[in-house]
Amino acid sequence: MIFERAARREFAQAAAGISVALLAILASTQLIRLLKDAAGGRIAPEAVASLLGLAALNFMPVLLSLTLFVAILLSLSRGYRDSEMVVWFSCGLPLTAWIRPVLRFALPIVLAIAVLSGFLSPWANLNTAEYKQRLSARSDVSQVSPGAFREVKRGQRVFFVESVADDASKVGNVFVASMQEGRLGVVMADSGHQEVAENGDRFVVLENGRRYEVEPGSPEFRIMEFEQYKVRTQDGQARPAERSPNRLPITELLLDSSKPARGELLWRIGMPISAIILALMAIPLSYINPRAGRSANMLIAILIYAIYSNMLSICQAWVAQGKMSFWVGVWVPHVIMAVPLVFLFWRRIAVRMPWQRGVA
Repeated sequence: MIFERAARREFAQAAAGISVALLAILASTQLIRLLKDAAGGRIAPEAVASLLGLAALNFMPVLLSLTLFVAILLSLSRGYRDSEMVVWFSCGLPLTAWIRPVLRFALPIVLAIAVLSGFLSPWANLNTAEYKQRLSARSDVSQVSPGAFREVKRGQRVFFVESVADDASKVGNVFVASMQEGRLGVVMADSGHQEVAENGDRFVVLENGRRYEVEPGSPEFRIMEFEQYKVRTQDGQARPAERSPNRLPITELLLDSSKPARGELLWRIGMPISAIILALMAIPLSYINPRAGRSANMLIAILIYAIYSNMLSICQAWVAQGKMSFWVGVWVPHVIMAVPLVFLFWRRIAVRMPWQRGVA
């Protein structure tokens, strides 16, 4: 049907614009957080782009679900506002006739949500954790960012460098504070560089500086001037990332009978199902009075989405804590949302609106 193809084309155009806007908002928020961590020395600046891409894969299922819901809602609301729905109903087609084009448009997106939530998102979570483990295992000096204090070894050593060469071979204006055998040592030097000994040991060689050593609570202290001062550094051993449920592919999650794994499985199953129910709910929710605004149904839609998402999260938490059976948690939130879905369809079909009497 020409009208059906035009409707799906409008859904696609609306979804493209909404997805770009939502992706830009979420990516910007995540980028600001990562840049803040990079500026504070908690992650390496070169890791920002990789972590941002992995984070995007993680929130894509929620983004696609919301995009599908809002795209259908806005497209059908525009049809009511421009009186195009009058033509639809005057042709003798009921509101339920929209179910087929909506489902045909939603099916590829729902499949993408299932693949993302089942495989790509846990893969992104696992790679993010492993990447952070590798970054945390780097040597002390390699973790230092110019202009920022950096704590290593749980605060036992603090580094500060004012500048770093482009090839990271030299640093300028170095400050190092460390606790050794109950004594606080502070080293300040004009410059420094890295050096590798013949046996493979790595050192930071500080040049033209002073070392202050003091015991906390004692007035005695020592000052030592030096031309060269070597500090031994080494890379830690990167521990494998923990295989938590949110990092397991769904094929492994199905074989795990623990309560946290059951809760995670409930969430992944619920994401594509909720996307289908929300897409269908957008059909009756899209009704607006052509003479009025369309902000009311949009506010209701946002409220419904928030309630649905929170119900899924609550059921996931209860299953993970053993407060709810897995099989009960699988269907309870969706049945609860299916009740208002059926009611809204019945209300839009059974209750004839004033404008419908005029075309009957």
